[in-house]
Amino acid sequence: MLGLPHRAQVPHAPPPDPAAPGRAARGRMSSALRYRNYRLFWTGQLISVTGTFMQSTAQQWLVLTLSSNPLDLGIVGALQFGPLLVLAPFGGAIADRLSRRRVLMLTQASAGILASALFLLTATHLVQIWHVFLLALLLGFVNAVDMPTRQAFVSEMVPPKSLLNAVSLNSAQFNASRIVGPGVAGAMIALLGIPILFLLNALSYVAVIVGLILMRPADLMPVPRSAATHGIARLRAIGEGAGFVLRTPIVAITFIMVTVVGIFGFNFNVLLPLEATRGLHAGSAIFGLLSSAMGVGALSGALLLARRASAPTNRLLVGMALSFGILETSIALTGWVPAAIALPITMALFATTGFFMSSFSAAANTRVQLSSPPELRGRVMSVYMMVFAGTTPIGNLLVSGVAGAVGVSFSFIVGGVPCILAALVSAALWRRRARAPHPGQPH
Repeated sequence: MLGLPHRAQVPHAPPPDPAAPGRAARGRMSSALRYRNYRLFWTGQLISVTGTFMQSTAQQWLVLTLSSNPLDLGIVGALQFGPLLVLAPFGGAIADRLSRRRVLMLTQASAGILASALFLLTATHLVQIWHVFLLALLLGFVNAVDMPTRQAFVSEMVPPKSLLNAVSLNSAQFNASRIVGPGVAGAMIALLGIPILFLLNALSYVAVIVGLILMRPADLMPVPRSAATHGIARLRAIGEGAGFVLRTPIVAITFIMVTVVGIFGFNFNVLLPLEATRGLHAGSAIFGLLSSAMGVGALSGALLLARRASAPTNRLLVGMALSFGILETSIALTGWVPAAIALPITMALFATTGFFMSSFSAAANTRVQLSSPPELRGRVMSVYMMVFAGTTPIGNLLVSGVAGAVGVSFSFIVGGVPCILAALVSAALWRRRARAPHPGQPH
């Protein structure tokens, strides 16, 4: 027939595979785990961070048994994270100067020794509140080196195309531990007491150290190391991380939200035990349930972000921070909820708050890492940890003081409202930059 090609000449596209989008999404969700070094690191961290959350739950409960003053919870948090505020830039400089893998072996071993000391003190019934304060401070010194090094080390284990996935999987692992750790700890405190949790945490660091030993150094992504410096040159090198943040607008505006959320929003290490004991008038088991509810939401947020194939946008960051602030503020309303339904509503609010908390922290972390050059990444991430976790002690003291003076419900308002305002200010700044003329264009 004229005008019609033979059937054999008509190209046939293969029928669409309905499972292909799902396989692609799952592949994106776990792409970083294809790399052996990252698998070892991720698995070790899963075990260790679960132990850390078990210890954190036990430590918070220990403080409440040694002291009835809510401010002591804030003091422990301030001592544990306070050194980050001062020493994180030095930790970042160490991460850029030395082998990050070897630095992590040392810091993880040190944290295990401190957990062992807390186990011995509690098992022998010699522990006093000042012991908890001292060990929290020493752990803070370890964290000042460990946290920026761990953050920067991720980019050595995976290529840039998998960095967003690796950071999101780190957040997922962190929040899976947040689910399991407190839930198990709440039950174990009731059945076996507090000391065993400190011992289990000490043993959990072995998993990280073994994983670091088993890594293949040749498979790590090459990262330029900063040269050895002394005196003024060393101080200048430490300040280069902060200088990069200040002169890079997309990072600087992100840091506005990170700083405010770090100070005011991320104070659940203080607020969760107070909500369980003073808000719901319950014990360690309910405390574990609330912590696990927040972890379930946070894990969901991290896994959802891990499916993204592109870097987080300004709109996404603002939306997450804004939602987080609104939800944290809304937890204050549970004080007026009838007792019969207070627990399920509170757990639901903590879960959704955890969802946006996790999504925001992973997205902001990825934004900063992707925006910073590899040779500066340790120092830039030290500034990130300084403003994100290092400023948390200020908030710990603030919300614990407010809880003691005014009540737990008002503490959630003090934590949430500033996050809402920071999200709105950041959105306005990004909008102004988008409307501003580019260099060479007429004003």
